[in-house]
Amino acid sequence: MYAVVEIGGHQYRVSEGDVLFVDKQSDETDQKLTFDRVFLTNNEGDVTVGKPVVEGATVEATLLDNVKSDKVIVFKKKRRKGYQVKRGHRQPMSQIEINKISTSGSGSTKAKKETKSSESEEAEQLSTDMTAKEAIKHIRNTDLEELKGFVPEDESRVTVLDAWESKQEG
Repeated sequence: MYAVVEIGGHQYRVSEGDVLFVDKQSDETDQKLTFDRVFLTNNEGDVTVGKPVVEGATVEATLLDNVKSDKVIVFKKKRRKGYQVKRGHRQPMSQIEINKISTSGSGSTKAKKETKSSESEEAEQLSTDMTAKEAIKHIRNTDLEELKGFVPEDESRVTVLDAWESKQEG
């Protein structure tokens, strides 16, 4: 099982037992951390994608150590002016170990997916994801009986509506 979780503004793919270096979380070591911004979970092929986060999913971790990352050197120079500055920076990082990925409430999302998939099959049959020119061409070249349900009642594209109304009049 793995999950995609946001920790310190960055996204990580984590599994149970993984050891990660993330932005500094806390000063205390051996502290239990819980991350609730889980964007995706995969439990042996059962993928749950959040909108934007998965409801009820959390990742529990233990803070192992606080360290500094590799040095980043910042060198500034202006030629022919005698100006040059060399500075270094080491970002503070936390070493964490992922203990548990819990997905409470994921069974209800699976039932929602099944109902959405049946709705999406109907939507695929009456797809209106075309440009206006493609829709006009399709409407003009198709019999009126085959076009039932092609243009929804709340359609706001004027060119498609004009083509639809001219087809019904003719």
